[in-house]
Amino acid sequence: MLIENLLAPTILFFVLGLVASVARSDLTIPDGAAKIMSIYLLLAIGFKGGVSVAESGLTGGLIASLLAGMVLSFVLPFIAWGLLRSMTRLDPVNAAAVAGHYGSISIVTFVTATSLLEVNGIVSEGYLVAVAAVMEIPAILSALWLAARYKSNVTAQGELIRDIIANGSIVLLVGSFLIGALTGKEGLDEIKPFIVVPFTGVLCLFLLDMGLSAGRSLLEHRREISLGLLAFGCIMPIVGSVTGLVAGRLLGLSDGGVFLMMTLAASASYIAVPAAMRIALPEARSGIYLTMSLGVTFPFNITIGLPLYLSFAVV
Repeated sequence: MLIENLLAPTILFFVLGLVASVARSDLTIPDGAAKIMSIYLLLAIGFKGGVSVAESGLTGGLIASLLAGMVLSFVLPFIAWGLLRSMTRLDPVNAAAVAGHYGSISIVTFVTATSLLEVNGIVSEGYLVAVAAVMEIPAILSALWLAARYKSNVTAQGELIRDIIANGSIVLLVGSFLIGALTGKEGLDEIKPFIVVPFTGVLCLFLLDMGLSAGRSLLEHRREISLGLLAFGCIMPIVGSVTGLVAGRLLGLSDGGVFLMMTLAASASYIAVPAAMRIALPEARSGIYLTMSLGVTFPFNITIGLPLYLSFAVV
């Protein structure tokens, strides 16, 4: 299974983009097209998750998973901060800024994980889309708390939380989830040719673009990324996936659900949290925290992490 999933088209298209950027190819995806694809993917995954909840109903499993997701999101930055302080020479504020990314989630990694489940015919709990949505803010609060211990001028958290909740990605994901939950299977049947059939093809193109972005970010900021940071960017996802594995088993999730929980705990944000750090911790070096999440951990998860997590989840 590990080898088969490493050779999945979605992963190989990401690798193609990564290789093209390292080779300094002029291959590009227009910005407008990339934006449309991201909107489509968020809408599709949110809507399908909502339909799944409509079919299963509001359950204790949903509530328990939401709580578990928030706890993981809050705790993981503290683990990341401890590893960063022991493995690298980052100062406390920059370590806090990087650590916040590792409690939050990468929705593209999550979408790719759901695609791997579909390819392998493995079912999962659709409400985990809602868990992904609630795992943004707790990690940011943890990072700000860590930073506040060493500086006094941290942006007010209430204002920052409002900005994150209003983030377009969160609004679209939660909104499409609610629409799917309200319309159910009948709603899915109406737009199935749009939501289901093109999904994997659009994801391949989007991951090609993400591979290009990740490679270019790594090349541009390679002098800021030490060996210790590179090691952290590969070790922390594994640590996170183990916490997700334990949480998923304790929650009694299906194998597919455990895999998605592992993916959420292993991924690192490169959209919401970087935006928050720019506002709250302007002195933190964006070249480090953005490159770590997008240029190191994201490629690791897409190419090696996801197939590895899946092989452990279905044992």
